[in-house]
Amino acid sequence: MARHTLSRTLHDLGLSAWFGGTLANAVALNSAAGEAGSDAATGRVANAGWDRWTPVNAAAIGAHLVGSVGQLRADKERVAAQQGVAGMSALKTLVTAAALGATAYSRVLGQKVSAAGSPPSKRGTWPSRRTKALAPDVAAAQQQLDTLQWVIPALTGVLVAISSYAGEQQRPGEVARGVSATA
Repeated sequence: MARHTLSRTLHDLGLSAWFGGTLANAVALNSAAGEAGSDAATGRVANAGWDRWTPVNAAAIGAHLVGSVGQLRADKERVAAQQGVAGMSALKTLVTAAALGATAYSRVLGQKVSAAGSPPSKRGTWPSRRTKALAPDVAAAQQQLDTLQWVIPALTGVLVAISSYAGEQQRPGEVARGVSATA
């Protein structure tokens, strides 16, 4: 079996940064922003943190996608010949698409909130009563972000699990059983 260290590294580092960064921001940044001293400061701190994370996240996602394509190209014969690998690859592609869609939608919502300046917020993704009254569209975006901050790490966590399963499928015994089952 040939080595594909670069594509594997890009895949794994990109995915781990995508997962870990979004989870850390959901757990720490948004909650910590709530301690900024005022509802307006909370919104400003959360927006600044997420805006700083965006280019890093984009690079991580890009690295993951480049690595994923590299791995798929390197393993195309195994995908075609080994039982279960094509199904795993299809599932992984579907979950990746869902994670990309949730991330993109989250960014659109984040830009809407960020463009509003420092909309008052109780914590990074929960609007204050004032925001709900004065800017209901921004408040709605904040509430959607409150859900998406957990959806994205959940989806990327599923990708980590699928990737672990894919690694197990590459064990010599698994390959032998999978190839003989299709013959």
